[in-house]
Amino acid sequence: MVLLRDAPRPGPRGTALQVFLQRRVAGMAFAGGMTVFPGGSVDTGDRVDPDLWQGPGVDWWARRFGCGPEEAGALVVAAVRETFEECGVLLTGPGVVDPQARDDLLARRRTLGDVLEAAGLPLRADLLAPWVRWVTPEAEPRRYDTAFLVAAVPEGQEADARTTEAVEATWWYPAEALDGARRGELRLMPPTQHTLEEIAEHPDAAAVVAAAESRVVQVHRPVIHRDGRRVVVTVPGDPALQFDVGGLL
Repeated sequence: MVLLRDAPRPGPRGTALQVFLQRRVAGMAFAGGMTVFPGGSVDTGDRVDPDLWQGPGVDWWARRFGCGPEEAGALVVAAVRETFEECGVLLTGPGVVDPQARDDLLARRRTLGDVLEAAGLPLRADLLAPWVRWVTPEAEPRRYDTAFLVAAVPEGQEADARTTEAVEATWWYPAEALDGARRGELRLMPPTQHTLEEIAEHPDAAAVVAAAESRVVQVHRPVIHRDGRRVVVTVPGDPALQFDVGGLL
């Protein structure tokens, strides 16, 4: 989930746009120590409840992501659930959920549908928009087909760092995160880096969401190979997408 907010600042780089990033625990099996967007895997409980769904239907999401309606619906539900679990931001209408709900979701004692139904809240699919899909290179032992979505933090909510998967989590201006990566202060995976480069072209959260609603959702299938002494990741058909990953992969 590419979670966005506006925090205007003066100066020549006076963009308002900020993005929420987490630095993962170093010992994690996948992407340990990397700075990433919040997210996770689709769970068996991530099922669509038509009575709670508000916004573009699962068929619309299926067309945008190039998959079946059931999978598309599960991606949206998982994105909303993971954002709440990892950041405390719930992409729904105004209302209050049980304070225990977040811990219950993390422990898989309840599903997102259970939590929303108990609070009388809808799942606001209209607050999210699809951005891109990345499929892990075949050379990787752990492989994922990852959907990236964008959303602005609803008014009155705040993202937090209460997650066991990250050692720190905070808001970044995209250009500053990219500068930090170039200086070696952050470690970014190629999909994170490229997404930050794309959203950095927009002045605020509304512009990113508007761009997402009309853009073609591409599926990037990168490959890993050696270029002399370097290890690089490239995306077939798009020579502009080339990343020097050194010894990361």
